[in-house]
Amino acid sequence: MRIYHLALETEWEAARQAGEYRVSTLDRTLEEVGFIHCSHEDQWKQVRRDVYGGRRPMVLLVIDTDRLTAPVRDELVPGSDRPFPHVYGPLVLDAIVEVRRLGHPGGQ
Repeated sequence: MRIYHLALETEWEAARQAGEYRVSTLDRTLEEVGFIHCSHEDQWKQVRRDVYGGRRPMVLLVIDTDRLTAPVRDELVPGSDRPFPHVYGPLVLDAIVEVRRLGHPGGQ
């Protein structure tokens, strides 16, 4: 299965240097939150609008859940009518199968 994570490009570059990705969401780490926020394919654009606004440059990490070393759970979040995937540990770089550079929030 594929899930998605929005990241600031600088955070992605730091993760590539470190060998794993440990940012939960905007300005919050895995250690602070306890998991990494992710989205299903039809959810990430709304998350980008609601959470990240006009921040750039951004990337969309496409994650193959079969390659993760940490558990994934679909969980409800406040204000949402359907669950979002949460990864309970760092993202190993091998699980990130595609990195999409994103333009303006209105586009992709």
